[in-house]
Amino acid sequence: MNQQIKDLYTIAGKVDRRIIGLMSGTSLDGLDVALCRITGSGLATQIKLEQFQTVPYADRFKTAVRTIFAKKEIDFEQLCLLNPYIGRLHGQMILDCLRQWQIEPADIDIIASHGQTVYHAPKSQHQRDKFPNATLQIGDGDHVAVTTGIITLSDFRQKHVALGGEGAPLAVYGDYFVFSKAGENRLLLNIGGIGNFTYLPADQDASAVFTTDTGPGNTLLDAFAQRLLGTAYDKDGQLASQGTVNETVLDALKLNYFFGAPFPKTTGPEVFNVAYVETVLEKTGVTLTDADLMRTLVQFSAETITEAIQRVIHPNETYHVYLSGGGAHNPVLVAAIQQLLPDCHFGRTNDIGVSGDAKEAVLFAVLANETLAGSTTSFGERQGVPTAFMGKISFPR
Repeated sequence: MNQQIKDLYTIAGKVDRRIIGLMSGTSLDGLDVALCRITGSGLATQIKLEQFQTVPYADRFKTAVRTIFAKKEIDFEQLCLLNPYIGRLHGQMILDCLRQWQIEPADIDIIASHGQTVYHAPKSQHQRDKFPNATLQIGDGDHVAVTTGIITLSDFRQKHVALGGEGAPLAVYGDYFVFSKAGENRLLLNIGGIGNFTYLPADQDASAVFTTDTGPGNTLLDAFAQRLLGTAYDKDGQLASQGTVNETVLDALKLNYFFGAPFPKTTGPEVFNVAYVETVLEKTGVTLTDADLMRTLVQFSAETITEAIQRVIHPNETYHVYLSGGGAHNPVLVAAIQQLLPDCHFGRTNDIGVSGDAKEAVLFAVLANETLAGSTTSFGERQGVPTAFMGKISFPR
């Protein structure tokens, strides 16, 4: 037997595994690196987050990725070059973190690498009969593995697509294994570039677990903060807090086909971007101050998030909403969501064991753990939550 396969077999059989989960979102803030010690699998999964760090990206890196990100027409050579480059960069970032944490690479069992999403194209979006759902993440796992010397699982979304899903949201699996709690209906709301939530029923019935994207989270807020303020985001919603919602523009923003599509569904900056907002402003003929525009975009995210949630909750039951992602740090956005869901109890995923900033990276570590050591958990025969073990395996030699 190949020695590396023997090593993988040994890791799968260990009582616990040290897995580094990586997440790089559409905001391009940086690489989230979460070192997790994971025991068990499925509903018996236990996680200890030993270390976490977000390694910021240099401006030149962001610029390079944005030349191909969410664009139909790109420089194909740039895409080809960035694929190994990002893998090596992420590998080096991991090694830098390990040095800071005074941990040897040999002490890490597995890396779980999400990669960098550059295009997301569910069939509902591309509308091309001969083609299935599609999504593309770059930052090749072989380059991560060779750079670090650590076995790497990557490209998790492709199995989801191959089984009929849209490649997102994948958080549902880790959410169910790590965060479901008997006797409490939970909604795990992640507000990244795109908003998504996972519904975890109080009876822990896997076939009733539900997940979907809701539409824009921070993607429009960040894009206009860069344009209007010259900053990566509107810190603490300061500009938005000075503005007033324009209902005419808000109503026009909400006319997109996505919001009327059935659940589950996914979307991305390919649809909701600066051009989308500019088209709405042109059609309505409304001129907004910078503050009013930001406040209206906050309300757009808040209302589309809460309207999606309201479609799946029942009026006579109690729900606890746990927030994560960058949007959880925007007090204007959070207050708007709470106002629209007055009967829900709100908290952060920090309150139930995992930092909201680390959550997505942790959940990819959980996906890798399931692929190595899990047994089949049936989520029912439903579109969007196929039962699957995900991730391609890359050996370092």
